[in-house]
Amino acid sequence: MKVWVDHITTRIIPAYHKVLQHTDKSPYTLEKAYGDFHASLKTWIKEADPEGPFFHGKEFSYADVALAPWAVRLWVLEHFKKLPAIPAEGQGGADEELWSRWRKWSQAVAERKSVAETLSDREHYLPLYQRYAEDRAQSELAKAIREGRGVP
Repeated sequence: MKVWVDHITTRIIPAYHKVLQHTDKSPYTLEKAYGDFHASLKTWIKEADPEGPFFHGKEFSYADVALAPWAVRLWVLEHFKKLPAIPAEGQGGADEELWSRWRKWSQAVAERKSVAETLSDREHYLPLYQRYAEDRAQSELAKAIREGRGVP
């Protein structure tokens, strides 16, 4: 469990922010950022229980809790970057099976009462995430991403 929570905090979350913070001035392409983000998601979901719906099967676990806040905010990437956060159903190519498993997990997490009832309305997230999308955020994470330290 610790390994996969560490993967979330050291790979997935920084890669998410690398996509979100991308601007024309970034030293990397948006395609590279999405590639890193997708690779981190695929690594994680590949290790999930094949049946699910959660990471360890039928029971909601700490691995699910750790990733849920970002999973339910994939719409932020779509809103600011105008690209789908993950491939649409049937568009995952050779990785379609992994993306299908991701969609199953993501839907189960989003529909879980404990997750759904703790979300704010989208309009409350927009000003916060806009600072990241414009690469103006001053959090330690934003600074690390900007300096190339946030993602291996």
